[in-house]
Amino acid sequence: MSDPTAPLDLDIVVPVYNEQATLERSILALHDFLRRSFRETWRITIADNASTDETPYIADHLARHLDGVTAVHLAEKGRGRALKAVWSASPARVLVYVDEDLSTDLSALGPLVAPLLTGHSDLAIGTRLSASSRVTRGGKREFISRSYNVILRQTMGVSFSDAQCGFKAIRADVAARILPLVEDTGWFFDTELLILAERSGLRIHEVPVDWIDDPQSSVDIVATAKADLQGLYRVATGIASGRIPVGAVYDEIGRRPYDPPRPPTFFGQVVRFGAVGILSTAAYALVYLLLQQAMPAQVANFLALLVTTIANTAANRRFTFGVRGGAGAVKHQAQGLIVFGIAWVITAGSLVGLHAVSPGASPHVHLVVLTIANLVATVVRFVLLRLWVFRRQARSAPRAGGSAAAPAPPLPPLASVPSAPDHDHEPTKASQR
Repeated sequence: MSDPTAPLDLDIVVPVYNEQATLERSILALHDFLRRSFRETWRITIADNASTDETPYIADHLARHLDGVTAVHLAEKGRGRALKAVWSASPARVLVYVDEDLSTDLSALGPLVAPLLTGHSDLAIGTRLSASSRVTRGGKREFISRSYNVILRQTMGVSFSDAQCGFKAIRADVAARILPLVEDTGWFFDTELLILAERSGLRIHEVPVDWIDDPQSSVDIVATAKADLQGLYRVATGIASGRIPVGAVYDEIGRRPYDPPRPPTFFGQVVRFGAVGILSTAAYALVYLLLQQAMPAQVANFLALLVTTIANTAANRRFTFGVRGGAGAVKHQAQGLIVFGIAWVITAGSLVGLHAVSPGASPHVHLVVLTIANLVATVVRFVLLRLWVFRRQARSAPRAGGSAAAPAPPLPPLASVPSAPDHDHEPTKASQR
């Protein structure tokens, strides 16, 4: 049981909204697990965000009768709002969030918080997308989740695998710096927090989890997906414009790389770009053939180019020009889309020319002409990427953001090193450690 007089190690926050049917059962299960499994001091905070059923009364009842349980009531709805309010006021060293339905197996809670308690990591998240994760959910939710995370990684330049799993933790000192920058008050809160954290050079620890979908979940998937895409646009433009000061946070608490890798040579860039270009051209051809069956050739060409260009820019950024970390990723994708526009003009022009010469050309002739045009566009893309998009990175080693870490001072000359202490004397306490 958590000792109320000791410093608080863990604050496990459970945001709730109209959960009268399951709240008592879930909190009792969580309380029993913590009591049996954790030596650290802990408390459970039920964060009721404007419930309109019996949830507030059940939360207060649990807080009165269970040691280590407290209830907080917010006047406005919003999971992100509830988490931000409770985490900001908590005295705990590590702040945790779990879904009320306990979809995630609690056996992962120890591995989730351990690297934060030791200071090894800054945030920790459960991931349902690891090869070793065991997940039970419908095909529709699986497809939407994986698609969203792919879009997130490709457009925002982040590396964490699962933004939406309701099983996360953050160190309190890190939360104090990051939370004021997070604007979303709903379901996008998690994603925004993680994007800003990674862009600030913080270490995110991932824990594979076992997860069972709640068939009674009231989440509106379509509305949530729309809000998430709007949130991605807002965060991307905020970082690109400097309105969200991730660079300042990086300078303050970010983890700088020891030795930034050297960018590839020009020959290496040509070889790597060629490999990426071949894969992109093959992917483009496949996507175009699939889309061309259901839509006009120009529309299919545009969409095929758009999809492959986003992936192409991300691949060239990482492998061809050696740019690592999240700094500048949004700007690079924006510039990549401009390059895409130029490539589209080249390929669209080839279609216009083909239709003028041979109006009844078959789809395979379309594909040949477009493939040649796409190869020309690929050469143009390399020139623009090297001389414009990644020009600075081609001349100097990249960094994750902020100023580079100062090199370690040289060792003092041997003559200036103090002589060893006399062995006849008793060693000091410091020398015994």
